Amino acid sequence: MTIPARHPIPVRRGRLREAAAKIEQAAGARVEIISGTLMISPSPSGKHAGIVIDLRDAIRPGVAAEYEAYENVSVPMLDDPDDYSTPDLILGPRAFKEEGSWLLNADAVALAVEVISPNERLKGINEKTAWYAAAGVSRLLQVDPRTGTWSLFTRPGEGEYRGVVHGKYGEDVPLPEELGGDLSTSGLPLYGSRPGS
Repeated sequence: MTIPARHPIPVRRGRLREAAAKIEQAAGARVEIISGTLMISPSPSGKHAGIVIDLRDAIRPGVAAEYEAYENVSVPMLDDPDDYSTPDLILGPRAFKEEGSWLLNADAVALAVEVISPNERLKGINEKTAWYAAAGVSRLLQVDPRTGTWSLFTRPGEGEYRGVVHGKYGEDVPLPEELGGDLSTSGLPLYGSRPGS
């Protein structure tokens, strides 16, 4: 679940990144700055992390040589590196491996993948989808293990995605050939599908 951070002392916009770094270090949680608001995500469960690994492993073999799959890389809003999101997985240029930055510009992101957390709310999901569109990320894949569904958003413009394809587990996600072609979702787990999960 992503929740806005609440601070007793207001944090000036220019210092949000510094505050985010301190929270990440102290709490070990993932912190993003979405439209000027600190968003704290709890550490992912093993199942959430496993789904990200399964998706990465399914994508990597077929992806064109100029791309690589990355975790823990953030995407900044155009012209505002203090407004950024950290997708669960990014397909971006292989050359990024040689850079020292943790930010990859949206126009270089071929695909951002977000795995929905168990307690994530629709409002937060919609706000983040709009954020990715406003940033200019060309493709956003949301995988929802709560319901066994996925959505692929394309053609960002004017703060929204103009193209969307919805599917359920077992149906392939239609990606272009250079991104590995149709992505299988067979075998992805649901949250709560095993005792103790």
